Amino acid sequence: MASSTPPAADTIFGRILRGEIPCDQVHADDLCLAFRDVNPQAPVHVLVIPREPLVNLNAAGEEHEALLGHLLLVAARVARQEGLKGWRTVINNGAEAGQTVFHLHVHVIGGRPLHWPPG
Repeated sequence: MASSTPPAADTIFGRILRGEIPCDQVHADDLCLAFRDVNPQAPVHVLVIPREPLVNLNAAGEEHEALLGHLLLVAARVARQEGLKGWRTVINNGAEAGQTVFHLHVHVIGGRPLHWPPG
């Protein structure tokens, strides 16, 4: 049975990485891109995406260990750059967890009180 999940390279994030869709970039390097979410859930809401088209965290293997660590370090760098003292990082894995774009991405959310448990 074929998956209904498109390859990560075919998502809106793939199009952003290829320069087909503009973004409000806050960080870029050889491994990832960070940009402001177009539908922010807080005053600061940045997405950090790998340039490698991984569908989600479940699709990552041991060979992605350095990349995954890099994404989290960039998330922290972006949070500091945005002046956040406290923030939340979120990685949704699969549709049941709320993932709507099937290209691995780390949400950096802050700038307001964040309650627990999340919605």
